[in-house]
Amino acid sequence: MSRLYDLSSQALRSLYDARVATPPVLDLAERFPDGFRFADAWTALRDEALALTHQIQAVPRFHELMAEQRAISDNDGHDWRMYLLKVYGNDVDDHMAACPFLGELVRTSPDVLSATLSFLAPHKHIPRHRGPFKGVLRFQLGLSVPVREDGTPAAVLRLADQDYRIGDGDAMLWDDTFPHEVWNDSDQWRIALLLDVRRGDLPPDLALLSRLLIAGIGAVARRRLPAMVAGGRNA
Repeated sequence: MSRLYDLSSQALRSLYDARVATPPVLDLAERFPDGFRFADAWTALRDEALALTHQIQAVPRFHELMAEQRAISDNDGHDWRMYLLKVYGNDVDDHMAACPFLGELVRTSPDVLSATLSFLAPHKHIPRHRGPFKGVLRFQLGLSVPVREDGTPAAVLRLADQDYRIGDGDAMLWDDTFPHEVWNDSDQWRIALLLDVRRGDLPPDLALLSRLLIAGIGAVARRRLPAMVAGGRNA
């Protein structure tokens, strides 16, 4: 299954890459203005996320939710835990209720397809990888990011061979089909909000393909989500 996932992702990336030439980091105001609503509320969102850390072992590791992601999640003995609130249009009702402020922002942002609180354990390294297709963009908001002695964020996103340090309250919109990896070079958990956002600047045929793919992934997620969430809780 993992091999099939990799091959299909490569084919999709090639199709989009041949037609869409945009940089790795994109303008938030132009492409996802609702992102500022999340950034403005980052302290409230941080508090909701920190409340989850009191039972961090109940938050599933990424590969417990998606076995296809084992290579980048279960690679170094350090956890990458994911608290799913929405997956390709499908709400996780219990999780939305547990984070009401975040849940309301997600519900009232029509371009948000997926929403996840990402918890990186101390010294976790997410190996270099690429997202599957350019029909969605990644919004990242730092919520609780450890700092180095010089006061800069200790967690780093290396995207297309450029390092980005997204600290508390910092937001960035980026294209995850570019090669990227992440390190948490600290002794503390790093918490970030990750949103998958509908992309709106595609040629008409790719826009149609994206809508079909998003609908298809959403249908699969709708069937798999109860088992994914239950399996993660019981792992």
